[in-house]
Amino acid sequence: MNSSLINAAATVLIVCLVGWLLYLGRSLLLPFVIALIVWYMIDTLARSIESIKISHRGLPRWLTLLLALTAIGITLNMIVDLMAGNLTALASDAPAYQARLEEILASLTEKLGLEHEINIREMLPDNILTQLATGMASALTTIAGSATLVFIYVIFLLFEQSTFDKKLRALFSTPERADVAFAMRQEIAGRVRHYVGIKTAVSILTGVLTGVCLTVAGLPYAPLFGFIAFMLNYIPTIGSMIGVLFPAALALVFYDTLGPFFIITIFLGLIQFAIGNLLEPRLMGTSLNISPLIIMLSLAFWGAIWGVTGMVLCVPLTVIIMIICAQFPGTRAIAILLSEDGNLGDPLAADNHQA
Repeated sequence: MNSSLINAAATVLIVCLVGWLLYLGRSLLLPFVIALIVWYMIDTLARSIESIKISHRGLPRWLTLLLALTAIGITLNMIVDLMAGNLTALASDAPAYQARLEEILASLTEKLGLEHEINIREMLPDNILTQLATGMASALTTIAGSATLVFIYVIFLLFEQSTFDKKLRALFSTPERADVAFAMRQEIAGRVRHYVGIKTAVSILTGVLTGVCLTVAGLPYAPLFGFIAFMLNYIPTIGSMIGVLFPAALALVFYDTLGPFFIITIFLGLIQFAIGNLLEPRLMGTSLNISPLIIMLSLAFWGAIWGVTGMVLCVPLTVIIMIICAQFPGTRAIAILLSEDGNLGDPLAADNHQA
């Protein structure tokens, strides 16, 4: 049998096995992954605070970490309280909105002259709106319930981050190989930081503009939908569409006429289009070099394994995999397939990969 065919089969088998293990261990891995994200946010914010000079001297490292931890903790607590309050109110109002939707469908049946009435109960489960709102509130409660474990992970990461470089260097038999690993880590950190920074900025802009638009229109739960638009903007392609769908659906049943529904849908669609198709590509540039098809496949893969968290992380995870695969001759072909144009540049310290 051809050796290349054997290698390809082995690669597919390994990917399937890793995916299966990640799926089975998601209840254990997800809190740690979330802790890594929070730790990264704290460390980045701490470094930003550290750069502020007071009397030509920067603040000590322990103080910047404490300030960053406090700021992010307060922000996350405010977000959870905001989401929980709005979702609880939405769940209580959902039966009235569902009744209004049934009225709209009955009116539509009459106008179209259909023999059989369009019944939402035949298309969707009973009390679907209440179940959706309650389900989202329950998911939020579950996340908040695991906050203690995430917090413990974050504390340990903060305590041990000073030893990360020493441990990483000790993993390799020669200084040259350690230098390659550090260069690879620096490349990953640079690209991920670039992506996360720009994505966060445009997501905040999307959330703020969505909230302002809905507030001006007088639609309830505008802060909730603004935050949902902010979070969904991290999910490539489909996130922006879902971010428009939720408030548009509420506008359909909240107003007595269809005019506000069309206005809100068009305005939110324009916001998502302008930011996602004009502003973000200009800011992002070609630094990621990931094929759009690969992004969609990665979205489906990580979404199937880790749910919404996997969808949010699919692009950074793909960037990390591509950079690592590009450094070794045996896996460089995988990196080429993941890339947009096949141009990966020279491997980092390629002469050190001879062994």
